[in-house]
Amino acid sequence: MGVDLHGKVIVVTGGIGNLGRAVAAAAVAAGARVTLIDRMPQHDMPSAQSLHGCSVIGDVDLASFDSARAAMAKVLAASGKLDALINVAGGFHWGTVADDEVEAWDHMYCVNLKTAVVATKAALPYLLADKGGRIVNVGAVAATKAAVGMGAYAAAKSGVLRLTETLADELKGRGCTVNAVLPSIIDTPQNRRDMPDADYTRWVSAESVANVIMFLLSEQANAVTGAAIPVAGKA
Repeated sequence: MGVDLHGKVIVVTGGIGNLGRAVAAAAVAAGARVTLIDRMPQHDMPSAQSLHGCSVIGDVDLASFDSARAAMAKVLAASGKLDALINVAGGFHWGTVADDEVEAWDHMYCVNLKTAVVATKAALPYLLADKGGRIVNVGAVAATKAAVGMGAYAAAKSGVLRLTETLADELKGRGCTVNAVLPSIIDTPQNRRDMPDADYTRWVSAESVANVIMFLLSEQANAVTGAAIPVAGKA
């Protein structure tokens, strides 16, 4: 039986990226109403028609609570409720501890962990208004085992796991589950450009990650909270 999200209102942060679009497509196919939030300027945002009919809110700085809160308020004004938040917003950086700038660690913290904390805090009052709220964070397999050059990124994504665990415990009994997916390398045009000699068949597709997220949004997953699910393809 497929996932049924008819009547659900879902926000996807970092929604204009490859994974954000894949999540949006899967959610719309399951019957949800989806709003994509992104830092991209509003006048540069793709049309709703090209984004599976999703609403879009641009110019959102997810490092700013005021900016995130204003975006969530727009969703509530348009849809009357909020059922799920998917924290896709993030970024990657490679650099060794010896040679990299210290500021890279601040940047990875900001784009991967702080954005998830801020967006979650802004959305939480709405998610708790009715039973059945869902939060899904996008972590990374690297959070469980870092390799050379991935210290800043892995540390930030490890923070996403700790956020998932602590919030899941905080919200137990309040009708909102909190889980994370841990992708390995996602097969995107940018990753193929950055790693032209890699074996793409070992990577995971954005659609595969989105499908796991859809399960976590579903009624079938109502007893799952605090989980961190690897989505690692053949890596």
